Amino acid sequence: MRNRFIGVFAMAALMSVAQAQQTQPGGQAKQAKAGQAQPGQRPATIGGHPNLNGIWQALNTAYWNLEAHSAQGLDDFWGLGAIAAIPAGKSVIKGDGKIPYLPKALEQRDKNRSQWPASDPEARCFMLGVPRVTYHNMPFQILQGGAQNDLVMVYPFDATNRVIHMTGHGEPPVDTWMGKSDGTWEGNVLVVVTTGQNEKSQLDRAGNFHSNQLKVTERFTLLDSSHIRYEATLEDPKTFSRPWTIEMPLYRLIDDNAQILEHKCVPFADKLLYSDLMHLEPQQKNAPDPKNFRERTQ
Repeated sequence: MRNRFIGVFAMAALMSVAQAQQTQPGGQAKQAKAGQAQPGQRPATIGGHPNLNGIWQALNTAYWNLEAHSAQGLDDFWGLGAIAAIPAGKSVIKGDGKIPYLPKALEQRDKNRSQWPASDPEARCFMLGVPRVTYHNMPFQILQGGAQNDLVMVYPFDATNRVIHMTGHGEPPVDTWMGKSDGTWEGNVLVVVTTGQNEKSQLDRAGNFHSNQLKVTERFTLLDSSHIRYEATLEDPKTFSRPWTIEMPLYRLIDDNAQILEHKCVPFADKLLYSDLMHLEPQQKNAPDPKNFRERTQ
């Protein structure tokens, strides 16, 4: 909770800086001279770096499964008909399109998949972790201030926010759901390294997972004012036989008055978590004991 308040204050500060850069007459004059932007237009740079401000969204099915997958019905939820169906999707994994699991880890992936949705932290309203939070099927917002300012990324699901530390890099003292994200600029590319995530989050709805040894290196490359090339390399010697990389475009929402809206999902998970105490029949065949999935700590 304390981290969320810190994120909100940081977000407000960044918004003030960004707005000041866009509205101050002096700043506009300098940008116009440089050919970057005229008054009222979106500036191309902020503090000498590409302007990543905006609301962005991945438009693919990676949130269902990072690997290639066919359309599939969810038989346990037959009452929803065609609504309860997994859309087909291509792999977003570079190279052969496969996650290079170690043999024991692959067995755990299959177990996670067989117990879905109860085994999925998303269903239980836990924070999604990195990189899953980026390609979730809800948009997210990037707030960028001056050259040395931390960036903030805000996500609707579970009211999550994430500070990208541009200074004060180092290992976090404890593992958490979102870990610690340290950012640097490599030319015009924002590179973010995240460590210190716990082993409880998963990578998608297909049971793909990691251990607490996961290191994620993300690269945000602004292609133009409305497109980012997003890459994330995952390294985890306890789970994967080698590092592997996902790649996808992110699209900026250009709707009038575009905004993200909170999705505080805790109440929506109560029946899943407490079905035994509420004397509800499980909807899933061979559903796991809900007592095993009740942890709320984030």
